[in-house]
Amino acid sequence: MSDNTPAAAGKAEGEAGEKFQKVQHNFCQLTVDDEQLQLAAAYVSDAQYNRNIHFETSPQAIRFYKLYNHWSTQGITYFFVLVDLLLALFEDPAVYLLPIWITSTVEFICLLMFAVRLLHFSKITPAKVLWKDAKNICVIVSILLTLMDMIVYLTLTETGYFVVRWSRVLRPLFCINFTESRQLRRAFRNIRNTLPEIAYVFVLFMFSVAVFSLMALKLFAKRKLTTGEGAPYFNNYLDIFFNLYVLVTTANSPDVMMPAYEVSWAYSIFFVIFIIVNTYVFMSLFLAVVYNDYKKHLKNEVRKLVYMKHRKMIEAFDILKVKHGSEFVILDSRWRQLVKLVAPEIPSSHRELLWRVSDDEQKGFVGRECFIRLADLLNIQVVQMKERVHPLEKCWPNMYNSAASQFIRRIVKHQGFRYTYDAIIVINAIFIGGDESNPLISKAEWIFLTLYLVEILLKLFAYEPRAFFATSQFWNWFDTLIIIAALLGTIVNTTIRSSGGYSSQQVLDIVFILRVLRLIRIIDSFQRFRVLLNTLINLIPTMLTYAGLIVVVYYIFAIVGMEAFKGRIRFYGANSSDPAAKYCGNPALKGSQFAALRYCKNNFNNIVSAFILLIELTVVNQWHVLATGFVKVTHLTARIFFVIFHIMVVIILINIFVAFVLEAFFVEYSLARSAVETAVEKKIQELGMGDCTDQPAGNLVEVLENDLGNTDDTDLKSRLRFRIASIRYKTVDTLLQHMFEEELKPEDEIPTLEEIDNLSPDDYTPKQPTFDSFA
Repeated sequence: MSDNTPAAAGKAEGEAGEKFQKVQHNFCQLTVDDEQLQLAAAYVSDAQYNRNIHFETSPQAIRFYKLYNHWSTQGITYFFVLVDLLLALFEDPAVYLLPIWITSTVEFICLLMFAVRLLHFSKITPAKVLWKDAKNICVIVSILLTLMDMIVYLTLTETGYFVVRWSRVLRPLFCINFTESRQLRRAFRNIRNTLPEIAYVFVLFMFSVAVFSLMALKLFAKRKLTTGEGAPYFNNYLDIFFNLYVLVTTANSPDVMMPAYEVSWAYSIFFVIFIIVNTYVFMSLFLAVVYNDYKKHLKNEVRKLVYMKHRKMIEAFDILKVKHGSEFVILDSRWRQLVKLVAPEIPSSHRELLWRVSDDEQKGFVGRECFIRLADLLNIQVVQMKERVHPLEKCWPNMYNSAASQFIRRIVKHQGFRYTYDAIIVINAIFIGGDESNPLISKAEWIFLTLYLVEILLKLFAYEPRAFFATSQFWNWFDTLIIIAALLGTIVNTTIRSSGGYSSQQVLDIVFILRVLRLIRIIDSFQRFRVLLNTLINLIPTMLTYAGLIVVVYYIFAIVGMEAFKGRIRFYGANSSDPAAKYCGNPALKGSQFAALRYCKNNFNNIVSAFILLIELTVVNQWHVLATGFVKVTHLTARIFFVIFHIMVVIILINIFVAFVLEAFFVEYSLARSAVETAVEKKIQELGMGDCTDQPAGNLVEVLENDLGNTDDTDLKSRLRFRIASIRYKTVDTLLQHMFEEELKPEDEIPTLEEIDNLSPDDYTPKQPTFDSFA
């Protein structure tokens, strides 16, 4: 019998209310936990990719932040930056001229996308940070100035007035100042910070040139000497200064000395002393100052990155930590949720391996120190390997496992097999240098191709094909493609030549190139060569950064050069009969060395020609002839453009790049000697699942998660083996960060985000080991 009294009804209603509140509380708690997990994941992702962005911690801001850092939105930004830069191909002076309204519309769309990107950024960062950041102000000002210039340009062009598109020099600023270009900004920041020290040396250097120029004026002006072209020799101070500055680059040596040297050998002493002091002493001093100052600021940049990474990981730890006894920890379940959220692409077995590394003692939780390592662990590329049966063993097991088969496989895997083929390559190199028309050399090439094909077939017999052609086996792919291409090219060339009616020199050239490329393989056979090769590979990411840096500087100088010199020098074609072709279309160049050397194509008539000319100026040889040509068709002040370019690119940028190469080589050389191992590599070896070589390991092949089946992920040893993708995964930036992290102790206090931004190289006292310990 049911109880329908008011008291019973009230009690039931109260219980229902409590249940509803409990469910609501659990739901709210779940939401709060999910929001905290999303915030922690944002911090860990920033630490993983070395992002230094101050973002709001509200759920909406985190969602915007995740979208902001997504590869698609970053790709769209890079696309419009590239389109904006490439507009110079289609604007006057153009490679392919398009109507003004088309290029202006495209540029307006690019500016609109930049504004949208900046607006997106404003949704994730605090307002005071947004307006305090110089790069954001630079983007806003660049957009406004470009819009203003576009309006003025279109208006005046339509009315028939001549106007300069000065805002085009601002386009590279979009490439530098968006958040995605932090590597490029770091390089520019290093240059900016290095400039003050360079300035002192540069002033002293210019003073030295000025003093020597004054001495030259007093020595030679009254002697009425003439150059080989009949012009007065060293009778004008500005000309003397420019010629001696050029002599520092050795571009006009010994020509600049010859008129005086012909009079008396004693005058050569002046030039010898000048070269020793300015070319060797001062230029070496430039490199020394740049290297020393660059290292100092590089250390500060690396220190900021390390501190920022640790600070972000500490913030994530503080969000997810729980009390366990007397210490704060992060539990297994929460750790796995976080890793899955930060790196959803890695397989579950890989996550299990990372957990084994983090929770080395299998406690079921990790402390702060172990958790901080997670950012580095996520950056290590681990390849999952699984045992595969060779296809021949599946089809013909008796044959494949016979004594003869095993003997062949042992030979192929022996080091002597590799040495034998290295010797064959060397012998082949001797034949490649011979005369192709010689029948003996032509027949020998077929023998070498046959030997190389036999090598590939034997390796495919000894190693499982999928292991042999794994993504990490670069040299196997390289060898196979080169040999197959050379074989096809040789067959085509032989067929064409045997027909008698046609001889294809292009096909023959391709065959020769492919044969020469085959020699590259021997580089990886020697340890010393491998160190240099590893250095080059590790340099590639930063070399791309410096390449971007040089492109930005080139672009600015190219735009300025096109506006100043377009149409002044013309190229009429190699076979032109126009009399003006002899003096590049400008009578001012009649009888000049510029025209005599047929430099007419070196001009600023479009962006492509401008870039090629700037590359020639960077090489330095004959740069004074190029500069003098443009001076003749404009004004003496045109020299300023070329001298500034030489200072910016050759003296500053190239020296900073040399400084980086030196630092990178020291790091790589240290790695080759000490064989640094990460915690992941150690754990793989401890679990007995290691295969840390670059060579194919028997029948072990790379697998994806969907190839693993449904076995228990925790039973790693029974199913999988792992290896680091390559010993070359340790980039220079990563190694520098690891070296600095060795100086940090767990109890060291990590600065706040604001303090990290304000760190200066002068307030850094390194502990042991230092960056210089490997030099």
